[in-house]
Amino acid sequence: MLQIIIKLFISSVIIVIVSEIAKKNTFLGGMIASIPLISILSMIWLYIDTENIENVNSLSNSIFWMVIPSLALFISLPVLLKSGVNFYVGMGLSILITLGCYGLTIFVLARFGIKL
Repeated sequence: MLQIIIKLFISSVIIVIVSEIAKKNTFLGGMIASIPLISILSMIWLYIDTENIENVNSLSNSIFWMVIPSLALFISLPVLLKSGVNFYVGMGLSILITLGCYGLTIFVLARFGIKL
């Protein structure tokens, strides 16, 4: 249980730090947020919990393939906001678009025999 609390604390602190930096400097906040901190932490936590390199390798491979469709959020959200869409509506639509891209990516990868 203590390990879960430590994971939650470290992950939460990183999110708070990035959002606080972004209030003062959006470029720096964006640069820090673009570092795959969640992916890195997830791989570290997985290895600490299981000491299984195959699981870490599989997670890393899945993250690689899922980064591509996740970019849809960062393309669609600015377009929607610039066209005057409300922030929450734009965020919701961008998330739906991204989920659709995830589904499409998983479908295409499966057609090429790539298992995640």
